[in-house]
Amino acid sequence: MSFGDLKSCAGLKTLDDFLQTRSYIEGYQPSQADTSVFSRLSGLPSTDYAHILRWYNHINSYGAEKDSFPGQKPAEETNGPSPAKDEKKDNDNDDDFDPFASDEEEDAEAERIKQERLAAYEAKKSKKAVIIAKSNIVLDVKPWDDETDMAEVEKAVRSVECDGLLWGASKLVPLAYGIKKLQITCVVEDDKVGTDFLEEEITKFEELVQSVDIAAFNKI
Repeated sequence: MSFGDLKSCAGLKTLDDFLQTRSYIEGYQPSQADTSVFSRLSGLPSTDYAHILRWYNHINSYGAEKDSFPGQKPAEETNGPSPAKDEKKDNDNDDDFDPFASDEEEDAEAERIKQERLAAYEAKKSKKAVIIAKSNIVLDVKPWDDETDMAEVEKAVRSVECDGLLWGASKLVPLAYGIKKLQITCVVEDDKVGTDFLEEEITKFEELVQSVDIAAFNKI
């Protein structure tokens, strides 16, 4: 997608609206499309563009890894027109035009260039590190009543273990009538752990847990 001149308010507004419902420029993980758009920004965006700022800080956190994101780098897009340069380029093309050039030679050369580029791309792709998609989840775990031992509730929740699941910080949040809920965070690998699995495993502790709700879900 073209966002126009990213040094102008119009271009930044277009990009900000685009990122309002997206984490990345293309797909569900960082790619060369993110690297390309990132390089066209003049620096840290203003807080007026909250969605760009969120996306910019996330992509910037990868450091030099940005250059190794998967995908093919999009065609170079500039931040403004260069009519004089384009006109000169057109004139140069007119000078180089040969109406008697061999179509077979052109086809062979084009095919050779295509194969070289494909080989270079495959070689580069094979060296790239696999980027693992992860999410940060906040769970609300509610007990049956105010007599439930919340320390035991947390112990039971943390006993749920599997590959791709990492438990984080927790706290007790007051509900009503002296009842408190356990709010606990975790980081999961999207391909290995889902919210349905977490809810199913935690609600198995029937004597301690009444229900489990997803309080927040954010891609990392």
